[in-house]
Amino acid sequence: MTNFIYAPEIAKLGHVALVSANIEKSLWFFKEILGLEETAVEDGTHYLRGWGDFEHHSLSIRSGDTSYIDHIGWKAKRRDDLEQFASLLEEKGTNVDWIESGVEKGQGRAIRFQLPSGHKFEIYYDMEKPKGEGKNKTLLKNQSHKAWAKGISARRIDHVNIATNAELEPVSNFITNTLGFKLREYLVDSDDKQLGAWMSVTNLVHDLAVMKDPNAPTTHQMHHLAFWLDNAQDMLRAADILSEHEVEFVGPGKHGISQAIYLYVIDPGSGLRIELFSNGYLIFEPDWEPIKWTLEDKIALTYWGENTSQANRSTIKG
Repeated sequence: MTNFIYAPEIAKLGHVALVSANIEKSLWFFKEILGLEETAVEDGTHYLRGWGDFEHHSLSIRSGDTSYIDHIGWKAKRRDDLEQFASLLEEKGTNVDWIESGVEKGQGRAIRFQLPSGHKFEIYYDMEKPKGEGKNKTLLKNQSHKAWAKGISARRIDHVNIATNAELEPVSNFITNTLGFKLREYLVDSDDKQLGAWMSVTNLVHDLAVMKDPNAPTTHQMHHLAFWLDNAQDMLRAADILSEHEVEFVGPGKHGISQAIYLYVIDPGSGLRIELFSNGYLIFEPDWEPIKWTLEDKIALTYWGENTSQANRSTIKG
């Protein structure tokens, strides 16, 4: 058994690596409609981020025969946490692959591994933090890009939601017990089995959620990727922009779980569902007790507004 001076920790969600079957449509959607900024293009991979994201990228997109999520990247709190996590994961029987510095543009050395569900995670520490240049340069020293340059202009990446057709508890337990996430809210069925788990390493209600989807084609699907908008007025503006470009969406509405305003839209290039997300609450209590919801709690997923069951399902593997 490895003895740690401290437990390795994940600091935040870093990025999602998307492979798109129609990269032209995906780039149009993410750059022109969602308003993400492109920081680099290398070996066919486009690196994007929101105007409030500081690291080199929060989304990468490359072309593929089919659409899927190559990996979800998480930033460690300390550089030494990479070795610590690698040892911890291997002790628990999880295979770990080391990714050398520079393989992913702007990123230092990293580890990759799979959850019990098959979802591929990456943990890194070092990442470049370039500033926007030229027309993208902002007057604000505490911001990476000029805001409202184009499209919806999402501020930053917010969270990821993954789906599985397998039992949920082994996945959520691995995430909390091995990776150090805290369970914030959860939904159970009539047999008290988890249908959804919302977990975080920050003060957010969730940096990561896991959903049970019996109709999912695999154990490792992507439910959605979320980007943050500052307020409900930004959400209404986003709805106008999507309508003007004849892009269908579901919402706006408000979740009971997380208390956030939502709007769901599908990337036309990859089929990935994107959630635009705002106004959720923050958790500062160190002794927070997870909130339990049941199927009888009709407001859990939709407090008001267009029902989330009407949102188109993401069709890509996670």
